[in-house]
Amino acid sequence: MRAFVTINLTTILTVGALLLCISGAGADNPWVEFEGKSGPGKGKTVVLIAGDEEYRSEETMPQFARILSERHGFHTIVLFAIDPKDGTICPNVTDNIPGLYHLRKADLVIMLIRWRNLRDDQMKEIVDYAESGRPLIGMRTATHPFKLAGGPYAKYSWDYKGADYEGGFGRQVFGETWIAHHGEHGKEGTRGIIAPGQESHPILRGIEPGAIFGSTDVYAVRLPLPGDSQPLVLGQVTETLESTSKPVDGPKNNPMMPVAWTKTYRGASGRTARVFTTTMGASRDFAYEGTRRMLVNAVYWALGMERKIPANRDVRLVGDFNPSPFGFRTMDDWKRLSLRPSSLQR
Repeated sequence: MRAFVTINLTTILTVGALLLCISGAGADNPWVEFEGKSGPGKGKTVVLIAGDEEYRSEETMPQFARILSERHGFHTIVLFAIDPKDGTICPNVTDNIPGLYHLRKADLVIMLIRWRNLRDDQMKEIVDYAESGRPLIGMRTATHPFKLAGGPYAKYSWDYKGADYEGGFGRQVFGETWIAHHGEHGKEGTRGIIAPGQESHPILRGIEPGAIFGSTDVYAVRLPLPGDSQPLVLGQVTETLESTSKPVDGPKNNPMMPVAWTKTYRGASGRTARVFTTTMGASRDFAYEGTRRMLVNAVYWALGMERKIPANRDVRLVGDFNPSPFGFRTMDDWKRLSLRPSSLQR
């Protein structure tokens, strides 16, 4: 009898240790996940993809996800550019975003990535999602998300010249590829001016004039935007990065460039997706209530839930949010930070 008890205690301890290991491994996934609380988004899954070297998407996307889950009920998952050598977040690694299989069950995907050269299996997940006809939101550098060196997905590269898919994923899906900085980068900011005739659009509901602001500059786009693109917000170039700054004089504001627009994308499935694009969205842009409200409203609109956007929808930040200035970091900088997704899971 004693031997029997000893064997079973040993088995129990072994199984317990294994469960702890499994639990620990789950806690160190290369993504973060937030279960939705109560709200209109309950039952919907939103996947946010962060992967740019300059605009601190690794800060913006977890905060955006927390707002959507905590304040609106959406189940959210945030994916990152991960260094496979040590599992840390490192946007300078352009060929690895683990967990893209989550897109298979996503109701909406939000992207802030820049010039990724992903493996074919990872590109397939993004392309399959887009071609399924489900909605997308692109922020800032999502106009130029991929920089691919050939292969089966070459036409999705930002610089693709073929008439069948000119401008790649950015131009075809989001409405533009990378063109140039229109405002002076690092010196001139962006004040959002509602485009004439769009004052009643659901995405702009509850946004006071001048409330949309970003300390990043206005991007240049080609006018008119392609297809059925509809500009909602124009970017007034400001003299400084402060929200109280005056607009610059001269041709930069005549005409003003669109900085937020809607369009559709007809996927290979035959379904047509709602798409919202903004060339704003750096972490410090997200600190402005009007900019956040535009993006949260865009989630509802993209999902066909615009009737559930009251003017006072809660877009307050969740927890601490101390966005960093935009700028590039070296590999050594990222190694010193040693930022892991698990540290953002709170």
